[in-house]
Amino acid sequence: MNRRHTYILAACLFLAGASLFLYKVRTLGLPLDAAQETEVWTMEAHVSFHRDSVGAAKAYLRIPENPFGYRIASENFVSRGYGLTVDERANERQALWAVRKVSGEQSLYYRLSVYADPTRKGSLPKPTFPKVPELEEPYYSAMMDLTSHVREQSADVLTFTSALLRRLNDPTPEENISLLRAGARTPMQRSKLAVTLLAGARIPAEIVQCVRLGEDRRMAEVMPMLAVHNGDEWIYFDPQTGELGFPSDLFPWAWGSKPLIDVSGGRGDMVEFSVVRSLQPTMEIAQERAASLGSKIPEFSLLALPLRTQSVYGVIVMIPLGALLVVLLRNFIGIRTVGTFMPVLIAIAFRETQLLGGLLFFTLIIVVGLAIRAYLEHLRLLLVPRLASVLTVVVILMTLVSIASHRMGVDTGLSVALFPMVILTMMIERMSVTWEELGARDAITEGIGTMMTAVLIYLVMGVSVLRHVLFVFPELLLLILAATLLAGRYTGFRLTEYRRFKAMAAEQ
Repeated sequence: MNRRHTYILAACLFLAGASLFLYKVRTLGLPLDAAQETEVWTMEAHVSFHRDSVGAAKAYLRIPENPFGYRIASENFVSRGYGLTVDERANERQALWAVRKVSGEQSLYYRLSVYADPTRKGSLPKPTFPKVPELEEPYYSAMMDLTSHVREQSADVLTFTSALLRRLNDPTPEENISLLRAGARTPMQRSKLAVTLLAGARIPAEIVQCVRLGEDRRMAEVMPMLAVHNGDEWIYFDPQTGELGFPSDLFPWAWGSKPLIDVSGGRGDMVEFSVVRSLQPTMEIAQERAASLGSKIPEFSLLALPLRTQSVYGVIVMIPLGALLVVLLRNFIGIRTVGTFMPVLIAIAFRETQLLGGLLFFTLIIVVGLAIRAYLEHLRLLLVPRLASVLTVVVILMTLVSIASHRMGVDTGLSVALFPMVILTMMIERMSVTWEELGARDAITEGIGTMMTAVLIYLVMGVSVLRHVLFVFPELLLLILAATLLAGRYTGFRLTEYRRFKAMAAEQ
């Protein structure tokens, strides 16, 4: 019963920690590497128009809303003297600038920063089947004849659209194609024609007006993409080439073929786009994403603590990992140490003194402390006065080592005072008792095992990725706890014991 209870508890801890970890990584996008950066695109739409005389003016600009494949990190508007209203309707969002009195050249700006997010899907609802367009003759007959021929040479919506676009872009078109595309010269006009022809085949289609990304562009290109619904999802085509798929260098600015800008009270209206690429820490992006999703997890994480407290917990969260290493080395390998978690505390001290300097001071203080402890044994002191005497000796040794290292120009020795004095005192006492009860060999073996374990824990604690992961995802401590519980059920031989009983096994 106890074994089953342990396994169930370990499984629950593992599932809880792993679930929260995966949510933070996949949904919130928290990085596994502190140095990880995310590609951020800053796009600016410059709206300009001219007002001949003093009077009122209004300017509408269609702006992105939940763009698929991307997430908006920030946005702002620049409109000196204008009132601003953001109108959010179903599947459409637009900014409205309005002013009572203005004249001359006018400039308005909308700027937003976005980053790629593959989890973001299109938010448009499933469309209804469109009505067949009522065109004049001979355009109606040409449309029906064309769609009839294309349907015979296709099997589904995807192949129908591919075949239709291939015919529309044929450099030597047939008669019907030449007639239909006579007035469709620009990419937008060609895309509108494709939507009309698809409607003639009762296939829902829509235009997506996109801004081309890439290197920094002062005059970014706006180009249409063709979105076709196959009954289950939207699929995308390049209306000029017929290629399937949405290019990674396009940002979906707005759905539909309506103009991106509409100005009332002015003339010569136009909108120009510019794009700038930059890199930002992924951690900042993830926190912004969590805020946009309304998640409260970052508010209850270690990242919400003051910076001074964060630096402390950056070390504390590594201690359970060091304790797990001690469990593995003692219970599975059989390395003997002075005390159970003494190596963890010494490894923490090594972080300040550095490894080589820490080993040197560790050995020096322990050796001298053992010699003085042996002398105090002859004085027949009681336990508490003896420990207090050893503690005082340890402090004196630390002081002398620090002064001597400073005189020699070795700054590492100045950090020796960060060794836990009480821990060193207890270690000297434990090694002395072991020396008296079991002999010098066992005492030295435990001392070397403690040093080796402390070095290993120090090296593991020095892995920056582990420090970052345990600090950002402290729920992984539940996995460490689960592993520790399972290790506690192990009752087999240690590796060192196989060597001890090797001769006995050979005799049998």
